[in-house]
Amino acid sequence: MNVLLLGSGGREHALAWKLAQSPLLGTLYAAPGNPGIAEHAQLAEIAIDDHRAVIDFCRRNSIGFVVIGPEAPLVSGLGDNLRMMGIGVFGPDKGAARLEGSKGFTKDLCLREGIPTAGYVHVRSCAGGVAALVDFSLPVVIKADGLAAGKGVTIAFSHAEAVAALEAIFADAGGSAVIEEFLEGEEASLFVLTDGTTIVPFGSAQDHKRVGEGDSGPNTGGMGAYSPAPVLTPALERIAIDTIVRPTVEAMARMGSPYSGVLYAGLMLTRVGPKLIEYNARFGDPECQVLMLRYQGDLLELMLATAKGELAGRPDPVFSDETALTVVMAAKGYPGTPETGGAIRGIDAAQATGALVFQAGTRLDGETLVASGGRVLNVTATGRSVSAAQAAAYRAVDALDFPSGFCRRDIGWREVAREG
Repeated sequence: MNVLLLGSGGREHALAWKLAQSPLLGTLYAAPGNPGIAEHAQLAEIAIDDHRAVIDFCRRNSIGFVVIGPEAPLVSGLGDNLRMMGIGVFGPDKGAARLEGSKGFTKDLCLREGIPTAGYVHVRSCAGGVAALVDFSLPVVIKADGLAAGKGVTIAFSHAEAVAALEAIFADAGGSAVIEEFLEGEEASLFVLTDGTTIVPFGSAQDHKRVGEGDSGPNTGGMGAYSPAPVLTPALERIAIDTIVRPTVEAMARMGSPYSGVLYAGLMLTRVGPKLIEYNARFGDPECQVLMLRYQGDLLELMLATAKGELAGRPDPVFSDETALTVVMAAKGYPGTPETGGAIRGIDAAQATGALVFQAGTRLDGETLVASGGRVLNVTATGRSVSAAQAAAYRAVDALDFPSGFCRRDIGWREVAREG
């Protein structure tokens, strides 16, 4: 079977690496891809927001299945259009992708279904948002309602900071925002596959959103992650599936938008149990990288079963007992304006340590690999513990020659401290 993978980041490099191992695969194409993805797939110059161009490419190249990596094409309805043309898709349709595309939609669904989440108000004007702040204690969480590449969240510790966050969101016409109570606890990420009816757990992870060590500085798309997240115990995972994920999947089916694909629940583990922070309608980035290193099955076969509604009765996915940990190498200036064009060398040396280096924001300048975005590389390694995986990942980081890049040196710090 010929497969088209859409996307160009580290998540898609990890997916390409895993998909390429499937005996079911004919030719793997990727659009637009990156130099790392090109090691596993034939790159195609398609604008993935051009639905007609994607469909035409699928027809010309006998594509039987499309794996949609990023969220924007899902929210814009690319999955709907591909399915209409008889092409299989891994990823939800437009209606179901609202779980990520609109935080207001998701919060309202949680309220109706009794799903544990932070108290909130959905506001559609800056003045309304400022007026609503009186109902919240500090710190307070301000979220842009739509897609924001993981960076549309402000934890405001003062009234002035909250007002500034609202003003930024409503600077453009048509904006809306969600104001939430601040939840105390530790965050964890839970992944499930669902065909709209059956729910299959697909691992856990813990991401590191802040740019600085000790979780300081502004939010980013993610500076590193590890899997599994021991803090999300099997008992807590069952509670989260029963009280958060399953009611969501059942509600979407009742609404006529059954969810098909991977559903990523960002959780806060509070003193009274797991609460939903937000949903993503695709694999996380960089969480996907650590999940793919640990998953021991045929990813394409599992994705096909998800898309065909055939998850019922299957054995649960098998994961390695080892911990996988990834460190994001970002370009200086990120998450502001990154310094692009910096040369990257030493990937072979880094991988000679036993790690894998997934490329995210890269391009070729002649024969030289250079940075082309904010998050540039994902240096990923495994070990018998979080401490061991962390040490292995940083050995590989130190083998790289990327002078205009930087990384956090404490990925996995909470669990490393617990391992003592």
